[in-house]
Amino acid sequence: MDIQITQQLLERLAGLLRSEGRSLLLEHGLQPVQFEALHYLSMCNRYSDTPMGVTEFLGQTKGSVSQSLKILEKKGLITKMPDSKDKRVTHMQVTDAGRAVIAALLPSPQLLAAQALCDTQDIECLNTQLRALLTAMQRANQFRTFGQCASCVHNLPMEEGDFLCRLTNERLSAQDVTLICREHEPKT
Repeated sequence: MDIQITQQLLERLAGLLRSEGRSLLLEHGLQPVQFEALHYLSMCNRYSDTPMGVTEFLGQTKGSVSQSLKILEKKGLITKMPDSKDKRVTHMQVTDAGRAVIAALLPSPQLLAAQALCDTQDIECLNTQLRALLTAMQRANQFRTFGQCASCVHNLPMEEGDFLCRLTNERLSAQDVTLICREHEPKT
């Protein structure tokens, strides 16, 4: 396997998506890092919807993330609220306007057009392989996985369709376990 070819292909695909994304983001007055923060906040759970969670997920500096979050809040795409138990912690939620921006930009129109030319099984196989590559890269480099609670060692199914996070000892709903978490540890 020539991993250099893999990197070249991934970089070319990422470049095409980035170029398209920049054009679409201009219509909404957003920079790519701001949209990445917005998108992350739309996918994460209540343990991860903090400035620190965004910082860790994006791999950006606290200052850069802080500025991005201020812009998103000023545009009405997110709201901030203090934690009910720890007033030092701030949580952020995506507003309806923010969700509308995400829906307008994702999935990529170019990627949708390409999907129409591909076999469904090929796309499913590609997703499986890309997920495996991402997991291997995270493990090899000791990166946080930011996975869904449903695939976490801390997640314990309970009766009545609820779940328990054994890390926080808090109940999770069926909706909660579909979201990504900064404390995620993959099941082995």
